[in-house]
Amino acid sequence: MATQQINIPDIGDFDSVEVIEVLVSEGDVVAIDDSLLTLESDKATMEIPSPVAGKITKISVSVGDDVAEGDYVFDIEVSASASDDDSAKEATAEATKEITSEVAPPAPVVEAPKAAPAQTPVSNSKPVNAQSMGAASHASPSVRAFARKLGVELTQVTGTGPKGRVQQTDVEGLIKSVMQCSGSASGATSGAGIPPIATIDFSKFGETTTEALGRIKKISGKFLHASWLNVPHVTQFDECDITEMDQFRKDQKATAEKMGIKLTPLVFVMKAVVKALQDFPSVNASLSPDGQSIIKKQYYNIGIAVDTPNGLMVPVVKDVDKKGIYELSRDLMEISGKAREGKLSAADMSGGTFTISSLGGIGGTQFTPIVNAPEVAIMGLSKAKMQPVWNGAEFIPRLVMPFSVSYDHRALDGAEGVRFTTTVGRYLSDLRQLIL
Repeated sequence: MATQQINIPDIGDFDSVEVIEVLVSEGDVVAIDDSLLTLESDKATMEIPSPVAGKITKISVSVGDDVAEGDYVFDIEVSASASDDDSAKEATAEATKEITSEVAPPAPVVEAPKAAPAQTPVSNSKPVNAQSMGAASHASPSVRAFARKLGVELTQVTGTGPKGRVQQTDVEGLIKSVMQCSGSASGATSGAGIPPIATIDFSKFGETTTEALGRIKKISGKFLHASWLNVPHVTQFDECDITEMDQFRKDQKATAEKMGIKLTPLVFVMKAVVKALQDFPSVNASLSPDGQSIIKKQYYNIGIAVDTPNGLMVPVVKDVDKKGIYELSRDLMEISGKAREGKLSAADMSGGTFTISSLGGIGGTQFTPIVNAPEVAIMGLSKAKMQPVWNGAEFIPRLVMPFSVSYDHRALDGAEGVRFTTTVGRYLSDLRQLIL
């Protein structure tokens, strides 16, 4: 049997990350995609799966070690039934894709899991012993920190993760059970107090089927929920005349096709947005964790929401201010293709300063996108249509595109929000202003 070395895959824009768990031992037999290591930075927790099936023969890392992309960590004796080298390379690429970033929300959010795991009964009057919390519990530092913030003793939590590891949902489940117990005793909601939605047996009304949410939807759902609860959203609606812009795009279409590029309206929107972000630095920013200051960014990386078979993903196009429309079109084609094929790396999805969600190719008139925190604003594009516009003397047909911008009201007030959308609309209506 051949022995294969396992190295750390792409970990995004981190120079090094800490090993917080080694999930296997020498002699263990693993299958493809079984988790081998858990890594953690100050922003994310990442599990590294096995790209091959076989037996662990050597482990060269320990808990507490710092590792970087390409570092050697394991030897695996590949089983006779394992795939050939080409399949192993594809699995390695898949391993990179499976890295799951779980960014902690700005404030603890208690949300009801689909099915709360069975928990050890907790007396409401029993004090929480924060000093001994988690002494004999199997949990990552991020989960321990989450439990400490909420005053939960990990020894009272039943872990549902691999090898009994305590996950954040387990902590939340315990809190939910305590809140429900307290609420039933007092007849009112207590604590953080977001009332749960009533549980209903829908099958008594007719036939039903149950399908598990995909991994991407589970991850994005957690981020969207945290953003919706923590960010005071305001949405500004507007529309702009893109008749000249679209004609210019069509004029350049033949040249773009010769270069193998599909020229879409989105690249012009990206350029107009970046110009407006330069005019309004508070929109290209993030709030500090304590909410007492605003961090204005001097780079312009635009996240593009992409509809994929696995769910919504937001790859990031970097340095939009430094690129022309043809280069941006090529970048957009490449990164959108990677998203739909499930080949995005952590680096492809990090570093965004502003996000655009375009539904114009599908339909609709207006919508309210949810801010992609810790960014402070997001734009939603809807379907453009020809409509009569009064020019002072007569009605003339013009191509009008509706759009919206949702923003964090702590970072932007209403006046600045509407000035931003008006500026974007002005740039899209007259592209010549982008060079002034």
